[in-house]
Amino acid sequence: MILKEVVNQTITRYLTGTGYYLVDLNITNDNRISVEIDAFEGVEIDFCAELSRYVESTLDREVEDFELQVGSAGLTEPFKVLKQYEKNIGNEVEVLTKTGKKLSGILTEANETNFILQIEKTEKPEGSKRKITIQEDITFNYSDIKYTKYIIRFK
Repeated sequence: MILKEVVNQTITRYLTGTGYYLVDLNITNDNRISVEIDAFEGVEIDFCAELSRYVESTLDREVEDFELQVGSAGLTEPFKVLKQYEKNIGNEVEVLTKTGKKLSGILTEANETNFILQIEKTEKPEGSKRKITIQEDITFNYSDIKYTKYIIRFK
């Protein structure tokens, strides 16, 4: 079986200095290798092909056969790494907490331990006849959520 650590090191070495980053790497028992990459400026198909050829050149099919797939992280898939959060600062995202609460709002900040979601909610101030819309920042620890994903809106 092809070792995940070896493939991970190969990919990391190739991506260094390119602006691309590794989102996910999976290797099944029958050597199907799936690589997901992303970049702040988007992923070019030609870059995926180059990375695929590079990874293939470092593995020996004579020793162990494999299937290799290199692609971009899905736009509607949950975030898997911190850089995906950083890439989406200022964008609308959906968060599902481990308690089952689903929220959507603007991702305003992200670091190694948590991220901040700015939501809008309506409240009726005491003594007022009308409800007003206010913005509230909610901080989430990554360990408290099931997923965060980008929301696509067609206007």
